[in-house]
Amino acid sequence: MQLSCPVCHALLQADTEVKSLRCDAGHSFDRARQGYWNLLLAQRKKSKDPGDNSEMIQARRRFLDAGYYWLIAEQLNQLLIAELSGIQNPHLLDLGCGEGYYTVQIEEALSAAGFSPQIAGLDISKHAVKAACRRSDSIDWLVATGADIPLPQGSLDALTLMFSRVMPAPMARALKPGGLLIVVWPGPSHLMELRELIYDEVRQREYDPTAELDSLFEPLRTETLTFDFEIDSAQGIDDLLTMTPHGQRIKPAVHAAILEHGQLNCHADIRLGVYRRRQDDNAI
Repeated sequence: MQLSCPVCHALLQADTEVKSLRCDAGHSFDRARQGYWNLLLAQRKKSKDPGDNSEMIQARRRFLDAGYYWLIAEQLNQLLIAELSGIQNPHLLDLGCGEGYYTVQIEEALSAAGFSPQIAGLDISKHAVKAACRRSDSIDWLVATGADIPLPQGSLDALTLMFSRVMPAPMARALKPGGLLIVVWPGPSHLMELRELIYDEVRQREYDPTAELDSLFEPLRTETLTFDFEIDSAQGIDDLLTMTPHGQRIKPAVHAAILEHGQLNCHADIRLGVYRRRQDDNAI
């Protein structure tokens, strides 16, 4: 996939061995030995090691590979296949890709459906992208910030955002006019059983990014996905705690008490919002 320079936004060109990228202004970026491109500028970091740490990434990888959330990937892929009908070679970015579970599911589903996709996965966490590289070597993995996506303006047919903060302007800039955006976020009763074990008082808050996106994206529809699943090991429960924000807030004694259950029945409450980038370039 064509990338752009995070310094000056000019197109980046690869050398003959695809080991480095360089723009006409002379800004150069080497490919990491794991296979990803680090396009995160030092001044864009808010900490020395931004994004999810290695422990969170390993926990999320184990949890997702155990198949607890496979229905989310399946519904996402069905939406993409339906909405991208007629685009044989879609260019897609999975923004906030984490360790690449959903990104690879997208690649496999689109390919199986007869598409020839070009896919990039972007995350600010170097730990996440290193782990993602082990999932697929045909995806362009990028360490970068979603606030300044290093792709040419108007180059994407589709963008997916899984359980991450929406950034309307950067996402709209990267998408073609009429380009597809799918946002996935938790509903108010998501993981209610776990939250009730952690907090003295649990509030059901309904989140909807539509208002925040409205000036740049036309809302098409929002789908609801709910299902129940059982975690049957202390390791699985610990992974779920570690990979979510709840695990950062929990008291050690409460954490230990939850693990003692050894088993946990959970309810998943998921929203999938489908949007199209508005045609008006002046809004970006």
